[in-house]
Amino acid sequence: MAEKSMREALRMAMDEEMARDKNIILLGEEVAQYNGAYKVSQGLLDKYGPERVIDTPISEEGFTGVGVGAAMAGLRPIVEWMTFNFALMAIDQIYSNASKMRYMSGGQFGVPAVFRGPNGPAEYLAAQHSQALQSIYAHVPGLKVVSPSTPYDAKGMLKSAIRDDNPVIFMEAELMYGWKGEVPDKEYLIPFGEAAVKQKGNDVTLLGFSKPMSVILEAAGELTKEGINAEVIDLRSLRPLDEHSIYASVRKTNRCVIIDEAWPFASVGSHIGWLISKNCFDFLDAPVELVSSEDVPMPYNHTLELAAQPSAEKIIRAARRTLYRE
Repeated sequence: MAEKSMREALRMAMDEEMARDKNIILLGEEVAQYNGAYKVSQGLLDKYGPERVIDTPISEEGFTGVGVGAAMAGLRPIVEWMTFNFALMAIDQIYSNASKMRYMSGGQFGVPAVFRGPNGPAEYLAAQHSQALQSIYAHVPGLKVVSPSTPYDAKGMLKSAIRDDNPVIFMEAELMYGWKGEVPDKEYLIPFGEAAVKQKGNDVTLLGFSKPMSVILEAAGELTKEGINAEVIDLRSLRPLDEHSIYASVRKTNRCVIIDEAWPFASVGSHIGWLISKNCFDFLDAPVELVSSEDVPMPYNHTLELAAQPSAEKIIRAARRTLYRE
């Protein structure tokens, strides 16, 4: 199986789907002539032309609204935000229109659109351009929210997102576009709401998604050297959430550490912690731990930037606390 980068896997998904369905269009800032800010859409303008690969002005609320309207009119748009930090300008289109249109129209209008782009902490981008914003979108009924951690999952889940008849928020970690992994050329889909068990274990459950999965697996390897066998679960899909896999693992290990690179207050991670406390209370041998980013704006200084985010060391210490070893 060939190795592909995350950006290549995402491009393969869009290319295959655009070849399959002429109603799929791609629009956003620099997606056409510049081949995408992160080169995800490289070559698609030449292949599908300017009527299907469309450069837009720097006007997130405007072109996001165009995407919502196009979806209501029968197309299946992929809206690329240069970054989810800029997508905050379009939040009303997502909150008030995309997520609620099927409900408010009594099922007369759907919004089969994908809103995708880079999310999460990057490097040297400071407070306004280095944020993990998944909690904002996962909060809203009517949206599906996914965040893959491997090129393999990225291709299969983006193809599923494009075929979904609901609005899907597809979050790609900004620092992962160059990361590589095995991606088959063959057709495959990965359904939403199914987590992946990355490592089996019996002592503690480590739950996470997206870029932090690399430090989670690093932490799991270090814990093994201490005789602690962690079970590692990649959630992949935040809404719908695979609660069954979460509860099955926690009921086996009796301990849990949740890793979420967003801020801790009212986050995806803190919500999952509540779900576990509610549904696995009698199985827990220790309080659920949450390893999040620190509750501060992202610093520009690189040492402080790294210190603000989840790390393998923080995860290891949290796992030890669940076992009363620290």
